[in-house]
Amino acid sequence: MNVGNNGKILCAAAGISHEFAKPEGNRLKVLDNINLQIRSGEVVALLGPSGCGKSTILRILAGLIKPTAGDVFTHGEKLAGLNKGAAIVFQGFALYPWMTVTENVEVVLKSTGYPFGEIGDRVRETVKMVGLSGFEDAYPRELSGGMKQRVGIARAIAVKPELLFMDEPFSQVDALTAESLRAEVLDIWEMAGANPQSILMVSHDIKEVVYMADRIVVLGAHPGRIRTVMENPLSRPRDYRSPEFQRLVERLHDIISGHEMPDVAVEPVMPPNFIEPLPNCSASEIVGLLEYLDARGGIADVFQISVDTRREFGQIITIVKGAEMLDMVDTPKRMVTLTAVGKQFTKASPEDRKNVWRGQMLQLNLFRTIKELIDKHPEQAISKELVQEIIVMHMPFENYEPLFDNLIRWARYGNLFSYDETSETLSPP
Repeated sequence: MNVGNNGKILCAAAGISHEFAKPEGNRLKVLDNINLQIRSGEVVALLGPSGCGKSTILRILAGLIKPTAGDVFTHGEKLAGLNKGAAIVFQGFALYPWMTVTENVEVVLKSTGYPFGEIGDRVRETVKMVGLSGFEDAYPRELSGGMKQRVGIARAIAVKPELLFMDEPFSQVDALTAESLRAEVLDIWEMAGANPQSILMVSHDIKEVVYMADRIVVLGAHPGRIRTVMENPLSRPRDYRSPEFQRLVERLHDIISGHEMPDVAVEPVMPPNFIEPLPNCSASEIVGLLEYLDARGGIADVFQISVDTRREFGQIITIVKGAEMLDMVDTPKRMVTLTAVGKQFTKASPEDRKNVWRGQMLQLNLFRTIKELIDKHPEQAISKELVQEIIVMHMPFENYEPLFDNLIRWARYGNLFSYDETSETLSPP
């Protein structure tokens, strides 16, 4: 279906920049001068690290967020309000738990004014299209993760949007299910004459974007900027194992590692109380990386780490970022090396490791802010809602729920504070 640069421009970002006001009055820029066109007959992928503004771009193009500067155009007209030609598949399934599969799709059609007499046929057609025939009367609690996301996809395509926006739609399902869903989404898109005409997807998975996208937009962070745009020359269907596929994956590896792990460190100018989002990785994953490096003399090639650990490259970059935030690794070019703190950690006893980890966490404003709040009220547990409010206040464009979960996982490893799952409160360790 790809028509390259000859397709009609469906949606465009022209000089988009975005920033938000922090409580103390400072403004934090999250996007800087984004220029991007989505043409008919193509799949475009936004690829970049956490915090680079991928999801913010998607929401601006959908009309959910008004940018601080610049404009969005649809069919050459300036967008005012929601982009009525677009539908979104979110990372979370976002289903109504009290509704069946059929009802979850119906509610979207009803809300958009779809002809009442045609709703039943459209629901049956869409449910069949996503492979859920026989599950029409099932509730979300009765479905697997992959089936829930199929419902999410059904809700989006049921309204026949010309643009399908997908925000890391396969990140919450297992690898095999994700592979199947990617192929099925492309099958739906490639149906002759059918909407959606084009897809804009957000992803951190390099193999995923090489498999799906015709154009790959690589973003940098703080603030989010377009670093480069790569055309994907591979014909469909694409084979993950082909030499051409692997070469393109490696080329993207080089581009990303060059931007995200530069040889010359460039320290961004940040306010002293700036709170940076935590990379989506666990303490055990960071510890595993440090132990891997220690067993290899304290240094390893980032690509080799991905191969040896059988982890997706984007996730390895995320884990490296986590270790780097804790000042336990450095990243000259493609290499990852243990710092003095990292070496101290790997040589320490289990208890001393926790002490080192705790000390490094307290170098980060997020953990220090929460710790100070708990220390001020030692007799009173701090609620989960309060901590989530702090996260939302400082990082309004981040998904606060997984970030909170990550905060707890890191803090537990370093015994920084306790978290009670039942009462959903934080207290001194």
